[in-house]
Amino acid sequence: MAEGLPQKRLCTPERPVLGAFGKVTRGYLIALATTITWSTTGIFISYLTTRFHLPPLVLAFWRELIVAGTLSGALALVARPLLRLGRQHLLFFVLYGFVLAVLNALWTVSVVLNGAAVATVLVYSSPAFTALIGWRWLGERLDTPKVGAVVFSIVGCAFVSGAYDRTAWQVNPVGIVVGLATGVTFAAYSLLGNASSKRGVNPWAATLYTFVFGTAFLLLVQRSDTLLWLSRPLAAGPGGWREAALGWGILVLLAVGPTLCGHGLYTVSLAYLPAATANLIVTLEPVITAVLAFCLLGERLTVPQLLGGGLILIGVVLLRLSERTP
Repeated sequence: MAEGLPQKRLCTPERPVLGAFGKVTRGYLIALATTITWSTTGIFISYLTTRFHLPPLVLAFWRELIVAGTLSGALALVARPLLRLGRQHLLFFVLYGFVLAVLNALWTVSVVLNGAAVATVLVYSSPAFTALIGWRWLGERLDTPKVGAVVFSIVGCAFVSGAYDRTAWQVNPVGIVVGLATGVTFAAYSLLGNASSKRGVNPWAATLYTFVFGTAFLLLVQRSDTLLWLSRPLAAGPGGWREAALGWGILVLLAVGPTLCGHGLYTVSLAYLPAATANLIVTLEPVITAVLAFCLLGERLTVPQLLGGGLILIGVVLLRLSERTP
C-alpha cells in the first residue's frame, strides 16, 4: 500500500501543467539566445562590406554556403542519419530555402533604398504579419496582449533605430514596398520553420536543407558576381594574402556564429513556441545590437534608444505574462 502512494502523486494533474510551463520557458530562453546571437550580425556585415568592399548579395551567398558546408560536415560526424531527407519533405524545403534566399535579398535592397533605420522597422513589422497569418490559417491565438506586444515592438524598434525622425522617412514608395515585403517574407520564414517542426523534421536538419537550397537560389540570382569572387582573394588591396586571410576568417566567423547558430536556434525555438511569439522575441535584436555597439564600439545610447528598448521589453514581458498553460 505504502509503495503505491508515490505513484498516485506522479499521476496528479499538476505535472502536465508544469511540463507545459517548462516547455514555453525553454522556448523563450532559446529565442532569447537566438536574438543575442543575431544581434552581432550587423557588426560583422558592416566590417566586411566597408573594409573589404564585398558586395552584399555575394556576402549573403558565401554566408549561406559556409553554413551549409559546416553544418553538413558536423552532422556527418555526429548525426549522420539527419543528412537523409525524405522525398515527402523535398518540395517543402525547396520552398523554405527559396524564402530564405528572398529574405536575404530583400533585406539588402531595403537597407539600400530606405536606410538602416527604416529598413529595421519595416522588417520587424513581421510579428504583426506572423500573428495575423497564424491566427487566420494556423489556428494560433490572437488576443489583446499579443496585439499589444506587436504594437510595443514596432514602436520600440522605431525609437531604437532612429526611424522616429521624420527625415528618415523620405518619400520612397518602392523602398517602403520592398521593406514591407521583407517583413512579410520574415513572417513566412518563421511560419515555415513552425511547419517544419510539425512535420517532425529535426531543427538542425531543417536548418541544413534550408541553407542548401537557399545557397542554390542565391547562386542562380548573381552567378557572374559570385564566380568572379571565386577567382580572386577576398581582399584585393595592398594587404595581400594576410588581409585576405583576415577577411575570410571574419566571413567564416560570421557564418558559423551569428548565421548558423542564430538560424539553428531560431528553428529549435519554433518547436516550443508559436511562430508569432518567437518572432516577437527576436525584435529585441536591435536593442541588443545598440548595447553591443555601446560596449564594443563606444557608440552612445540615446534617450530615444533607451525608451525604445524599454517598450520592446514591455511587449515581450506582456506577452510572457499572457501565456496560458493547457
